[in-house]
Amino acid sequence: MKRRHLVAVLIIGGVLLLSLFSVLAPRGALTGRGVSLGAAPTVAVIRIEGIIATGLGGATLFESVAGSDSIVSLLSEARKDPSVRAVVLRVNSPGGSAAGAQEIAAEIAAVREAGKVVVTSMGDVAASGAYWVASVTDHIVANPGTLTGSIGVIMEVANYEGLFEKLGIDYEVLVSGEHKDMGSPLRRLTEEERRILLSMVEDIFNQFVEAVAAGRGLSREELLPLADGRVFTGSQALDAGLVDSLGGLRAAVDTAADLAGIEGWYRVKELGRRSPWEILLSEFGSLLRALGVGFGGTGLRGGALVGPEPELFLIRPADFLEHLGGEAGGP
Repeated sequence: MKRRHLVAVLIIGGVLLLSLFSVLAPRGALTGRGVSLGAAPTVAVIRIEGIIATGLGGATLFESVAGSDSIVSLLSEARKDPSVRAVVLRVNSPGGSAAGAQEIAAEIAAVREAGKVVVTSMGDVAASGAYWVASVTDHIVANPGTLTGSIGVIMEVANYEGLFEKLGIDYEVLVSGEHKDMGSPLRRLTEEERRILLSMVEDIFNQFVEAVAAGRGLSREELLPLADGRVFTGSQALDAGLVDSLGGLRAAVDTAADLAGIEGWYRVKELGRRSPWEILLSEFGSLLRALGVGFGGTGLRGGALVGPEPELFLIRPADFLEHLGGEAGGP
């Protein structure tokens, strides 16, 4: 009896959900121009949030890490998808690993070589390694209050030797070579070690400057006065030639569509993140499968269909409509 009640509740919930979709998505948006979602060109949105590092990344209670492996995978997905005509990188990051930024920049180059446009949309901050990533895209859109730039390299070495002496803590370090413990917090750097570390900082800095200069179409001499580590606002960066225009995410999406030559309707699809609708639908589908009811097809992804009128920005899990066309069946 309880199972019947649960099934009834799920069915009613599904009907209400579909009704809500029909209210939020006017029919004219889908049929008035004779455009199907499957045929619409796509602008893919990929988020780069948190400190950039190599690896998969993720979020903790205290910080978010933008893993280069994950971002490269999403860029590769966009590159291989024939419906994707342009990519918008929504960047909100203070920077991070030079190697991580280089891996992302290399895949951006591959996307552009595939004939697709890549546009950067800067959020609160897109500095240091995050600007490195942005500089290799086709166009950079920043908010006037965005903090960006910070073209430079920093290396920090802590020294707790004096503290340990005050606490009466003694230690011994056994190494295979004189520089094996270089940078250890247990002792001061030697002058030779400072020279070694400084040479590393300078080498990575030169790589940074070369990448930005090439991406922004500047000479090294033109860029160096701006590459002293300072941070710019979006407005200042525009005057300095570090960004191309001012605006938010929607402006960046419009710019990407224009640069890609998209006319009329197009779909905006965020890669790598499930929307609240997708989470709700996923949970709903899990419950149905648990009760022995299933649907054919694959997972869902959120999307939007954008028309030529600027006020039309219809958020909807686009593939859900295709998903409904699948054959119902058991698990």
